[in-house]
Amino acid sequence: MRRRLVISYLLLMVLVLLALETPLAATLATRETDRVRADRLADATRFASLARPALRSGAPGSLGSELRAYHQLYGIGAVVVDRERRTVAASAGWRGGSGSAVALDTALSGQQFSAPELVWPWADGPVVVAVPINDGGEVLGAVVTATPADRVRRTVTTWWLLLAGIGMVAVLACVLTAFGLAGWVLRPVTELDAVTHEIAEGRRTARVRPRLGPPELRRLAASFNDMADAVSDVMDRQRAFVAHASHQLRNPLTALRLRVEELGPGLTDPDGRAEHRLALEETDRLAQVLDALLTLARAERAENERVVVDAAAVAASRVTAWQPLARHRSVTLRLAVGTTPAYARTVPTAIDQSLDALIDNAVKFSGTGGEVTVTVRREDGGIAVEVRDTGPGMTQSQLGQATERFWRAPEVQNVDGAGLGLTIVAVLVDASAGRLTMRAVEPRGLAAGLWFPAPPAHPAEAVDPAEAVDPAEAAADPAPAPAVDPAPAVVEPR
Repeated sequence: MRRRLVISYLLLMVLVLLALETPLAATLATRETDRVRADRLADATRFASLARPALRSGAPGSLGSELRAYHQLYGIGAVVVDRERRTVAASAGWRGGSGSAVALDTALSGQQFSAPELVWPWADGPVVVAVPINDGGEVLGAVVTATPADRVRRTVTTWWLLLAGIGMVAVLACVLTAFGLAGWVLRPVTELDAVTHEIAEGRRTARVRPRLGPPELRRLAASFNDMADAVSDVMDRQRAFVAHASHQLRNPLTALRLRVEELGPGLTDPDGRAEHRLALEETDRLAQVLDALLTLARAERAENERVVVDAAAVAASRVTAWQPLARHRSVTLRLAVGTTPAYARTVPTAIDQSLDALIDNAVKFSGTGGEVTVTVRREDGGIAVEVRDTGPGMTQSQLGQATERFWRAPEVQNVDGAGLGLTIVAVLVDASAGRLTMRAVEPRGLAAGLWFPAPPAHPAEAVDPAEAVDPAEAAADPAPAPAVDPAPAVVEPR
């Protein structure tokens, strides 16, 4: 934008210079030509007065010596002719031409002649001047002079070069001034663009310095900061309300569950016991919803501080943690990773929580005899983590709604869950500048993919997806699957 603005300033300056210097250059050429023409006309008039008696008497007298001395002194050729065009006297350097013939014809007709009208730096040919020799109204002959135009051309060229130099200095000054002015005008816009991108990436504390640029842009920057403060405050209030409400509801919910449990021993009717069990399940489900809301509020409130973790080690840890539940539900849970670390740059616990939600869903919906495979590999300059199951999968319309809050497929409404798991995953992945993709696989099942950028200091290592690790062996070996994240979190500046 600055370049376009400077070019517009420069184009305007060049047009102004052309409008001013072009007439001035023509005026200077006209002035130099007129000065030479006036001098030659005066000289030719003097020679005409000297030649009048010679033409009357038929004897040139001293006219020839005058013309020769004139040529020796000024280098200008001259000739005196009579009315029959016979040469009466001429200087040694006289060379006639087509221009002198036209000049002679004009002078013998009783009129003065001079050519060219302007001496341009690129033009050749002398300055030709002719005056008639009159005596009592009778034209006796003519005087013609031919002045070399080299000196005039050099003078005009010097003036033009001086004008061009002044124009270049003016253009240079215009460019420097335009860059400074454009920088002063556009600096708030540039900073506003940078701050907008920072806020879009999650750093909501970024603000524009309001004391830059012209007053209009200062007011714009101040208004933008006010708007950003208001939006940030509203978001903080909303998330704080969700977190506080979820937290405050836990105490009365716990008390309610205790009281419902105390009612159990006193129930003897089979229908009453069934309703009592359903009531306890509903309180458990409500507790899960509150826990999910707290997790979502914490994920959205995070300031997106990025850390570097080994995605392969995290995946091994989470597969080991979910292995007991998978065995209980007769689901085969497998891990496919390489032998080298796969470093990714994410917000804290993003991979942990995302894998927990995806593996939970995969194990829950795969059913007895199902298979769940967790794969970690290098892809597109980052780290890709995929959880693939053999469950019923989702339709295309359901895939588009899967990350909406509290959304659940119609056929799984009675399955335990709050409908916030994929929402939390989407928030964490987005805060990590990653991607979440979900697609149906053949013949059945769902593949949920996570992609996270690799840090510059820890380039992602290649991973062989076909290299499968038996979770039972991973559980027996504490090195690859410890109870906590074995990769130290290295905090990097954003």
